[in-house]
Amino acid sequence: MPELPEVETVRRTLIQLVKGKTIKEVTIHWPRIIKKPEEIDQFKDALIGQTIHDVKRRGKFLKFILNDYVLVSHLRMEGRYGLYKPEEPFDQHTHVIFKFNDLTELRYRDVRKFGTMHLFKKGEEEQHLPLAQLGPEPFSPQFTVDYLIERLAKTMRKIKTALLDQSLVVGLGNIYVDEALFRAGINPERTASQLSQQEYERLHMEIVKTLQEAVAQGGSTIRSYVNTQGEIGMFQLQLNVYGRTNEPCKKCGEVLTKTVVGGRGTHYCEKCQK
Repeated sequence: MPELPEVETVRRTLIQLVKGKTIKEVTIHWPRIIKKPEEIDQFKDALIGQTIHDVKRRGKFLKFILNDYVLVSHLRMEGRYGLYKPEEPFDQHTHVIFKFNDLTELRYRDVRKFGTMHLFKKGEEEQHLPLAQLGPEPFSPQFTVDYLIERLAKTMRKIKTALLDQSLVVGLGNIYVDEALFRAGINPERTASQLSQQEYERLHMEIVKTLQEAVAQGGSTIRSYVNTQGEIGMFQLQLNVYGRTNEPCKKCGEVLTKTVVGGRGTHYCEKCQK
């Protein structure tokens, strides 16, 4: 599933492609992707004549800022946007098409059909699910060491599980939690409330640094991820533990381990993360 760096990369490329374009027509081939409003015709009618003024990100969600509405889109596992000309063919995995006045089309393609779209009146999107219960952005002033300690100090959850909770901090998924924990030298099965002050400080720093570096590299291409212009991310070349089971640790040479924490495959070094 795309995490913050991948979604941020998609956001940046989408702005280049669709900012300023006005929607003339919407075609929907898989109605279940549209979660709000429930009436598909209402969704389509509301978007006609709306101009895309900006594309923002909230955690792993994209926010298309329109005249009167905000379209909240979650890519989930395989969701992908692309800009096409009307004469270009599309396959059975293209489920939503936004047709613009300039005779181009923004197409949403999703092999797994897990993606979602919610349409809200502008200003109301943060008051309702799926955005209402999200925690702070990791690059925001609200995400401090003190905040991290306050949220983790009373939980008995394992640190890997706690960091995957989007109400704690948004944007982290399996890849970047594993990487941040490795860089901070913290075992993913440690109880979150039992970390020391120094460990909390190190973890906070490595969460921010890992995500910043991944954004700068366009995210990580694991399996099928590409940005809106079909370009792969490059941060996977810098991964220390994720996806490197039974390979030597880049830091100490110990063979890396994979286990399951909270139902998620988890990669770590038993020597560096005791």
